[in-house]
Amino acid sequence: MTTREIVQKLWNLCNVLRDDGITYHQYVTELTYILFLKMMKERKQEAAIPEKYCWDRLRALHGEEMYRHYRELLTHLGTEAEDELIRQIYHNASTNIGEPKNLEKIIRSIDDLDWYSAREEGLGNLYEGLLEKNASEKKSGAGQYFTPRPLINVMVKLIDPQPGERCNDPAAGTFGFMIAADQYLREKTDDYFEVPKLKPFQINQAFTGCELVQETHRLALMNARLHGIEGKIYLGDTLSSLGTQMGGMDVILTNPPFGTKRGGERPTRNDLTFVTTNKQLNFLQHIYRALKKDGKARAAVVLPDNVLFQEGDGRRVREDLMDKCNLHTILRLPTGIFYAQGVKTNVLFFNRGTNDTGNTEEVWFYDLRTNMPSFGKRNALTEEHFGDFIRAYTAEDRTQVKDPRWSRFTREEIRAKGDTLDLGLIADESLSAYENLPDPIESAEEAIGKLERAAGLLSEVVEELKAAEGGNRK
Repeated sequence: MTTREIVQKLWNLCNVLRDDGITYHQYVTELTYILFLKMMKERKQEAAIPEKYCWDRLRALHGEEMYRHYRELLTHLGTEAEDELIRQIYHNASTNIGEPKNLEKIIRSIDDLDWYSAREEGLGNLYEGLLEKNASEKKSGAGQYFTPRPLINVMVKLIDPQPGERCNDPAAGTFGFMIAADQYLREKTDDYFEVPKLKPFQINQAFTGCELVQETHRLALMNARLHGIEGKIYLGDTLSSLGTQMGGMDVILTNPPFGTKRGGERPTRNDLTFVTTNKQLNFLQHIYRALKKDGKARAAVVLPDNVLFQEGDGRRVREDLMDKCNLHTILRLPTGIFYAQGVKTNVLFFNRGTNDTGNTEEVWFYDLRTNMPSFGKRNALTEEHFGDFIRAYTAEDRTQVKDPRWSRFTREEIRAKGDTLDLGLIADESLSAYENLPDPIESAEEAIGKLERAAGLLSEVVEELKAAEGGNRK
């Protein structure tokens, strides 16, 4: 049985919980609690778990007794487990399963899976496949935490992390960037066999991150553990004082959250020069400030189009970035590769300079957006789609690359255009307006998702108004 088949079987178990009103994201969190116990058994790592709460003890129970034991297990592991990572995974854990028979069915079904095949293909790959499945379901809302793996792999390959370097993702999501960087290095070094003295550093310190949302933080911890990574993953806001602890990095790979702080709230950091309500601009400042000032430290960051052209603070941040760093490449990404249809994004590649002025002399742009097919569930993005960009990026002499999608603007030319970086898109003359329309099925699914989220927000408002009205009557 392949990893994909096992993931599909796990995903199908969600149908068992429909009557309990459990969402996709809640289901994945619940599976994390249960799978962790099973996977620790499969990896022969149960020593970190009290014997009373190991997998075999849980699966030996039935009905109400199993249900009570499971709830007790969640509380104990989240508060009293000696292993800090286990405590973090189960911190504030509670079950959303209401029926004991449903819990038992899930545990029995998981126990009956082909775990020999799962071990052979990698338990970490199985779990990441489950996270990817969750992200691909529009109703789950998890797409915002999941960057397409082909894009991650290309970013890692071009940034080319090295053994001994400190790598970080300040908006970690499920830790996909760091896991890909670790796998890239393991392949280059024969699973670190070629750098034995650095292996402890690679496992325990090389890969770190920070995630704001507790439920997603759990998934990141589980994902890291199953891939053999023990680096620190903070639970908190990078744009708070916590972010100041993540400095001196050699490599940063990330896809920060899009949007603005709720209610116009500004970050609580006091070390950012331009403090705005725009989260991407604040994250971008954090990133280039968190890199070592050695001329070698580098980053690849996914950012939406507005960062390239926004006036005011946006322009000032771009100027600061091009002063402090060599912003050498911008990849204009195709639409449809993220959870929201039509979101326009880019990857910025830059190196931190040894000083704070005049580091960018020219910026190369690659247009992978214009006249490209519409990507989505039925037309998946693959690493092959980035082939021409990779060849241009890695060319010894970029000026000799003959590709109409590849263009260069000097710093003087950018300054003359008002420091906008919304450049490098080729003319879209070959396609009719009709050929560029988004996939109608995906557009309809997106509209349904937006309506469901809007209805949920309205319900919350109604409940708050009722509560307020009740308080006024008293």
